[in-house]
Amino acid sequence: MPTPITRAVAITPDLEIAFIESGTGRPVLILHGGGGPFTVAGIANHLAETMHTIVPTHPGWNGTDRPEWFSGIDDLALAYLQYLEDKDLHDVLVIGSSMGGWIGSEMAVRDGAGLITGLILIDAAGINVEAHPIRDFFALDARGVAKYAWHDADRFYIDPATVPAEQAARTKANMATMCVIAGDMHDPKLMRRLGSVRIPTLAIWGDSDGIVTPAYGAAYADAFQNGRLEVIKDAGHLPQIEQPAATVALIDTFAKTSSRA
Repeated sequence: MPTPITRAVAITPDLEIAFIESGTGRPVLILHGGGGPFTVAGIANHLAETMHTIVPTHPGWNGTDRPEWFSGIDDLALAYLQYLEDKDLHDVLVIGSSMGGWIGSEMAVRDGAGLITGLILIDAAGINVEAHPIRDFFALDARGVAKYAWHDADRFYIDPATVPAEQAARTKANMATMCVIAGDMHDPKLMRRLGSVRIPTLAIWGDSDGIVTPAYGAAYADAFQNGRLEVIKDAGHLPQIEQPAATVALIDTFAKTSSRA
């Protein structure tokens, strides 16, 4: 695997974001959800063999600075679009997991320059589907997280008593930041706006996701002009962790067919 390079990039005079970059080729921006960058590390490591991977740590996650004014998903979307413009990146594939998929969707809506040519949502939040509401993740205890976020709940349950204090503090801080940034986990206006997005869009969903269900994913895919849904068997909210081979296979195929190069 190519050697990753970590860069701190000033997006504005008072906003600096850490990016991990690796590989060469078509640029792919990989956006993590509330769990932090480690949740998309497997995707980044795989794609770095053939693409130029770019993985930011969202401001406020893992102890990074977050300006007080930086308080919404729209701030993240605009910051990453600014990064793509500043770096003169084109034919960009954006992949977002959970909240990261929401960010990617907001980027696609605002991408007037046409920098993004493909979008992959992995069990994304961001829209309101009345018949299939988003489960209140913030209200879940450890058992609830295991039950609703994973297919194999027993395997992925983490007893809070066994978590090192430093890790527990980081997770608590990440969740507090997500609460500020994401709020109710959707933008009531986003679903209507997605109808203007023409780029190919792939929604990848775990069949056992109890946070945002496959039916929610189907509604998400249908909101785009050129969206489709692929459901992965025996996977929950993070299929890239429970079923990595099936997930990257879908990503690889889509990456080849969505590029304008």
